[in-house]
Amino acid sequence: MKKTIVVLPGDGIGPEVVAEGVKVLKAIMEKYGHEFALEECLVGGAAYDKTGHPLPKETTDVCDRSDAILFGAIGGPKWEKLPPELTPERGGILALRKRYDLFANLRPAVIFGPLSSSSPLKNEIIGNSLDILIVRELTGGIYFGKKERKEDWASDELKYSIPEIERIARVAFEAAMKRNKKVTSVDKANVLETSKLWREVVSRVSKEYPEVQLSHLYVDNAAMQLVRNPKQFDVIVTENMFGDILSDEASVVAGSIGMLASTSLNSKMFGLYEPIHGSAPDIAGQGKANPIATILSVAMMMKYSFGLLDESKAIEKAVENAINKGHRTVDIASKDTLNENILSTSRMGDAIVAEIMKT
Repeated sequence: MKKTIVVLPGDGIGPEVVAEGVKVLKAIMEKYGHEFALEECLVGGAAYDKTGHPLPKETTDVCDRSDAILFGAIGGPKWEKLPPELTPERGGILALRKRYDLFANLRPAVIFGPLSSSSPLKNEIIGNSLDILIVRELTGGIYFGKKERKEDWASDELKYSIPEIERIARVAFEAAMKRNKKVTSVDKANVLETSKLWREVVSRVSKEYPEVQLSHLYVDNAAMQLVRNPKQFDVIVTENMFGDILSDEASVVAGSIGMLASTSLNSKMFGLYEPIHGSAPDIAGQGKANPIATILSVAMMMKYSFGLLDESKAIEKAVENAINKGHRTVDIASKDTLNENILSTSRMGDAIVAEIMKT
């Protein structure tokens, strides 16, 4: 298979973790005989510093002719005071999502057995496993609504259309059909008109999937249930801002934000693949960043955009094997490190690549 993958390392720890994702892509090429053309471009603060814009035309020109994007992380204190449209977040990642209509964000929250002790929840709650998929609408809602700022007030418009809700609901139900056939829709229908519409539309779409059990939760209750009884969930579908918050909460429940991958897809399965963590400038360049979220994002790329299921499973299995052998980065190391091998970002990537080549 021949594919073009744009590599956007970004800022902070982005270049470090993306480098390990590239190692994995090269290992997959070698083992399975694929040809991935990897083209690296600037994005975020690094792009602004060099070109004056967080998403320069040179980058979008390459992305326009690519088959998938591997994204690191962007932003940091250095660029916080820029005009909103030039910040790495709004002018970079939000612009990418809008440009390619990446409306469906899939964020798995998974615990690998040996890492269950990393979760802050009691063992009787979390057990030794967790597997939740959060499906977040990504191109609508308050993040993309009209914004206004005056001297003594500000406003952000929250708006959703029926087609926007229908298409993200179908993504969630289709995912549930391949899992445990349970969807929890999260809203604030007791207060917000957009949430009332959300609930009505999701309920109507659910009739197309009679095998899937649908339940509704208000967002405040959903946040509470994620820490009280996370195993009740299979697929959670929600709007943009609620999904942003709940997926970060789920990452903590799962033990470490450095373990959780994500993909943002459009209707043609073109995707942007990224770890859900931020740029963490406080640890950038120290080799402390966990590359597993980025590596698992590569596994999602193989599965969703390229349909390479064996390759995706090989990456996931390699991560599992490395963890089972006691390989750890600092963020997932336990207090008792006698049976663990604490690795740098690069060495963890090497350990996972070694496991890929064995399988």
